[in-house]
Amino acid sequence: MAATGGTRAVVAALFANLGISVAKFVGFLITRSSAMLAESVHSVADSANQALLLLGGRRSRRPATTTHPFGYARERYFWSFVVSLVLFTLGSAFALYEGIDKLRHPHEMTGLGWAIGILMFGIVLESWSFRTAVIESNRLRAGSSWSQFVRRTKHPELPVVLLEDLGALIGLVIALSAVTLTEVTGESRWDGAGTLLIGLLLGVIALVLAYEMKSLLIGEAADPDDRQAIVEAIESAPSVRRIIHLRTQHLGPEEILVAVKVLFDPTLDTTGVAAAIDDVEARVRTVVPAAHPMYVEPALEEPPAG
Repeated sequence: MAATGGTRAVVAALFANLGISVAKFVGFLITRSSAMLAESVHSVADSANQALLLLGGRRSRRPATTTHPFGYARERYFWSFVVSLVLFTLGSAFALYEGIDKLRHPHEMTGLGWAIGILMFGIVLESWSFRTAVIESNRLRAGSSWSQFVRRTKHPELPVVLLEDLGALIGLVIALSAVTLTEVTGESRWDGAGTLLIGLLLGVIALVLAYEMKSLLIGEAADPDDRQAIVEAIESAPSVRRIIHLRTQHLGPEEILVAVKVLFDPTLDTTGVAAAIDDVEARVRTVVPAAHPMYVEPALEEPPAG
């Protein structure tokens, strides 16, 4: 994952969240705002999540072994799934607990000016991180909507950082509204309500990420465009009569396992079939470089019907 857009987005988010988490904790110590505390824990969780994404990217580059003959590319999916669990338990669950506790046992909040200043500082840093994630995602989005990109991309770091940064920005606005309403109305339950909303927001984001990462972990097929390109490349080979069946699965963002059974020209001898298989593989990798490993099973006769 080194030097890729995903890495740049993750590193930007990591530096932003480290700075924000320190500022928010200082703000909590001054104001005693539960919304500030929830946002502080949220930023700590996000920082830990970015570290996990970088760890997953590093471990995914290990060479294949006898135990793992297809390599470790799926580690990126695994650690992204762990990120969703951390966001739910450390971010959402804590904020929900704090929000409920503050609603039941409200206490006075002080230092509104400090709170507003720190939250505005957080919005600036999160906006920078979010902008970086948007720019890097646009390189891969290829005209699809943002919801389609989050659901269909095979690069797990970008949707994770996008949704985390979006959630952080919305959470900061909620926290800013909560502390302002608390100061204006004198009712500290607004602070608890804001904390509760932050917890619900993080819970929804965590569930969306967990669902998408689970799908990648189980194994997703190549995108329709890649699959169509693979089919057309195989069918363009002069020795190919037709494709009997084709299976694809992403082992990682840049690795697609391709298994295909092809009906070849029945007049080919063994040497001819071997050459035809090599030709098919070369044609496929020309249009879809990520198509590796690839296994071609030859058929010299039409399979029986049914």
